[in-house]
Amino acid sequence: MSIKNIFVLVIVVLLTIFIIQNTDPVWFTILFVKKSISKVAVLTTVAVAAFILGVLVGRPKNKKYNIGEHYDDLHAGEDKNTLSDEDRDYISRD
Repeated sequence: MSIKNIFVLVIVVLLTIFIIQNTDPVWFTILFVKKSISKVAVLTTVAVAAFILGVLVGRPKNKKYNIGEHYDDLHAGEDKNTLSDEDRDYISRD
């Protein structure tokens, strides 16, 4: 077993113990509605949401998009010498 697996296992065990010890109901106000919800349900929901958010944030990033290569691929067959003689004369003036 790797250190990472042991660390995750310890965290899961501690979180499970913590959730099981907190079973009493708690009053929450959610958008003008007062509701009694078990701490187990709230803690489990928060733990699952945090896990999903951690997985989404911790994913490797996609390859960066290189606009130059994309432009070159799109215009590979086009003639790159499209300036008129007047334009060349104007640009070459100092």
